[in-house]
Amino acid sequence: MKSIIFKKPGVYAYEDRPEPQIQNRDDVKIKVLGVGICGTDLHVLMDPPMHPARPDIIFGHEYCGEVAEVGPDIGWLKPGDKVIVDPHPPCGSCKNCRSDRPNLCTTLYSQQDSPWPEHGVTRGLFADGALCSYTVVPSISVYKIDNRTPFEQAALAEPLSCVGYAIEKLDIQAGETVCILGAGPMGLLFASMARANGATKVIVSEPYEYRREKAMKCGATHVVNPKEEDIRQVCLDLTDGLGVDHCIEAVGQLLQMSIDVIRPGGKIVMFGHDETAVPQIRLADIVRKEAAIYGGFLGKYYFEKTARIIESGILPLEEIVTHTFPMSEYEKGLELLRAGKALKVVIYPEED
Repeated sequence: MKSIIFKKPGVYAYEDRPEPQIQNRDDVKIKVLGVGICGTDLHVLMDPPMHPARPDIIFGHEYCGEVAEVGPDIGWLKPGDKVIVDPHPPCGSCKNCRSDRPNLCTTLYSQQDSPWPEHGVTRGLFADGALCSYTVVPSISVYKIDNRTPFEQAALAEPLSCVGYAIEKLDIQAGETVCILGAGPMGLLFASMARANGATKVIVSEPYEYRREKAMKCGATHVVNPKEEDIRQVCLDLTDGLGVDHCIEAVGQLLQMSIDVIRPGGKIVMFGHDETAVPQIRLADIVRKEAAIYGGFLGKYYFEKTARIIESGILPLEEIVTHTFPMSEYEKGLELLRAGKALKVVIYPEED
């Protein structure tokens, strides 16, 4: 089967790989329908890279598909079911997994025999992923979704699960105010979820006009160009001088700005992932405001909720997926994303 293979920083190949087969009694063979290109993928394909990956694996971790075959122990899935897939398999037996912290699974992120002990076995980055025609995964990673769901929206399940899991830490209440720094696909998902959770003012800071326009279609009530306006002052003006209740940092370098825009007692989720960022922080501002700062990373065990959210149609997901391409045109998707002319690109295989 044709596959996109990560070779080394800055290099991938479009080549044949054997079609995987069921090996275990609880395995599920999935016909891939759509795979989103993640910002992490772009970081992996930089040279030098901003994120590691294992050479010679099948790329792609944000995907949905159709069940092609199930192992003999699976009675709740059947061929033809549409599914979303969690690409981050927890072990289920380490202390974190057994203490309701599967997002911090030590097997997933601390394989001491791996060249990347802090990262582990995420499919599409450190094990074979989904930029191919078929994958085989254990049933614990598979979640059913309504068969009528468009594949390009179902392919948003992995990033949406991360957003949903992170935003629940803020416990946004109806009538509260939210500032979102960055209007890439993740920032737009956060804006949509903030409005769905009842926020009455959603202020999005984004330097690119195209993304600001998209933000207004995805839940933002106000947009700010940070190159021309002071986002802190805008947030103060829109909250009677108090500051916003919550800030979501979806860039990776703007913690101090997040602290600046919240009210005393406000909450922050740091979600932007930049492993090279080492920003300077005024620690006294955190102390004086008694700010609550959370990290947001994966959406472990949020996929069941994610499927129901996507099915509901409550989020304008059609605004976030801007392009679809066949796998043979993968490079076109990368070029659009690198040029800032696309938000979420979904790739689909051309063979059964």
